[in-house]
Parts: sequence; structure tokens; C-alpha cells
Amino acid sequence: ILIKTSNSDIEFVSTNLEIGVTYKVRGKIEEEGEFTVDSKLINDYINILNFGEKVLIQSNEKEMKVESGNYKTKIKGESATDFPLIPTIDKDEYYSINIVEFKKALSNVIFSVSNNENRLELTGVLFNFKNNNLNLAATDSYRLAEKKLNINNDKEEEDKNYIVPAKTIQEILRILNYFDYEDKEGEEIKIYLSDNQILFVYDSFSLISRLINGNYPDYKQIIPVDNSTKTIIKKEELLRAVKAASLFSKNGINDILLQFNKNNLVVSSFSGATGESKIDIKCNIEGEKNEITVNYRYLIDGLNNIDGDNIIIEMSNNNSPCLLKKEGDDSYLYIIMPIRQ
Repeated sequence: ILIKTSNSDIEFVSTNLEIGVTYKVRGKIEEEGEFTVDSKLINDYINILNFGEKVLIQSNEKEMKVESGNYKTKIKGESATDFPLIPTIDKDEYYSINIVEFKKALSNVIFSVSNNENRLELTGVLFNFKNNNLNLAATDSYRLAEKKLNINNDKEEEDKNYIVPAKTIQEILRILNYFDYEDKEGEEIKIYLSDNQILFVYDSFSLISRLINGNYPDYKQIIPVDNSTKTIIKKEELLRAVKAASLFSKNGINDILLQFNKNNLVVSSFSGATGESKIDIKCNIEGEKNEITVNYRYLIDGLNNIDGDNIIIEMSNNNSPCLLKKEGDDSYLYIIMPIRQ
């Protein structure tokens, strides 16, 4: 970690050459300077000190002295001149988004990102900016999550697409978990962009990351426009039924069958090794009788990320995607591809 002092700020900087994180805290500066120290060592040591006590830090070219109460230590380090440079982005223009909504939106899509490095563009989350809207999308080719957000943007513009690595999104979520949001409903995070970098700034924290080069697939093509069957069902009832059926799905396939009848949904599974399960749920079903086999893990992921008591399920046939969303809300949708028998 690079520790820098200037004016009344102490700045902490870290990077793995793909992501750079900066955090500033207030402090009394006797003399400006900078020093690099092992991140794990300084973190472990500071966590041992009494919370709330002042910490005095002094450094020279070879070591850093840390004093707090009756604790005194010297930590070996390196000159700051050897620390990698953190990229910079022009801050004339930015997008701003409600911090609470943004954090939740990232959680709504990140789980659908692909882990397969063969298609690098799918290992990130698509950020699609257009006018006052931001669409976040993630897919691994077997399921898709999309979340729409309102943003603050002063100028009208055409679609702008950026692919942000999943590791960057995970790091942002991890860092934002340290902030208290109870009194911050109106606060916003700012996003700055260049051709190959993205910068997130909130409070005293900033994170800069490289972007993934490539063209994200036109996922809109797989979003069903028409459906032959539409179901409105209580989320908790369906979630319980899926979890019960999952106990009897086939290992490695994780298949469960959803059968849409006139007034009920049947969730079932069968395994020659463990047995079978069948759950009958009364619900409102419009259209034709239908059925689809899906991966129960993907279905549970989707249900856990949809708020509200009632879920809408739409589908055309057993070879077409199945769409899930909250009743009365089109800002978030989740699509699962069927397991073809």
C-alpha cells in the first residue's frame, strides 16, 4: 500500500495493475511525504491496536514507525518511487447514480457473469448508457440478468457500451459494504469513463479499472417478446417447491420440470439414484398448457434477486427461454435457457 500525505489528507493507494483503489482520510500532517508498505502486514498490525486511539506514523527511506498508545513498531518498506502509477481519467464529464440503487443493481446481475475465459466479453458486466438510463446486463449463455437504472446525465447521447470485469464489480461491492447507508438515500456515486478505463468515485473512495475490449453480444435478441403462457405465482411458495425438487434432481444436470396447467404449477424432479418429488402449487395461469425443464440453481438465483411477493413467469414452449420478473415492475428481468431433453 502506498501511503501519501498532502495538506490535511492521508491517502492510501493499492493496485494489482488491473484495478487501482484510493481512499483518503483526514489527519494532522507535520510533513508531507510518501512510503510503500506491505498491505497484509500493516493491515494485521493496525487491527490489533485499540480502536479510537490516535496513530502516529513517521517514515524514512527504509522503514515506517507506527505508534499508538503503548504500542510502538517499525515496519520495513520501500521507496514510493517504485510504486506503479495509477491511471488517470478526465473528470470533466461523468454519470451519477443513487448509491443504494447502484449497489443493489450490481448484486442483481453479477451472479450471471460467465467464468469461461474463452469468451472474454462474457466475463464482465455490460454498462449501456443512453440519455438518462443505464442498463446493466450479464450472461453466461445459460441465463441472463438485466437491470435498468435512472441516472443523472445532462446531455442526450446515443448508446455507449462498456464491459466492466466481474472482479471489478465484486471489489466495488466488497468496498461499498463498509459504508453505512441508513442516512445516505440521496447520495450518489460518480462514474467517469475513457476508452479503456472506468473510474468510480464515492465519498473518500475511488476505484479505477481497465475495461474489457470486445463487443458484447446483442442479448436483446433472446428476450422473449411474445408468450403463450403467463403465470403469476407467490415467490416464497415457488422457492420452497424448487428447493424441495432440487433434492431429487440428477447430479451434474440439476434438472427440475415446471408444468404449467390451467390453475396450477407442478414442480417435479426424478433421479434413479435418490427418488422423486412432485409439488402442486395453485396459481394464476393465463394461456396454453406448457412445460419446461430448467437448472434449479439458475432458477433459485433468479428468484433470490427479484423483490416482491409475486413473480411473473412467461414462456412460449419447452425450447424457448423462460422469463422471470416482479409483478408490476419491468426494471429487472431474468431469463433462463431450457435444458433440452
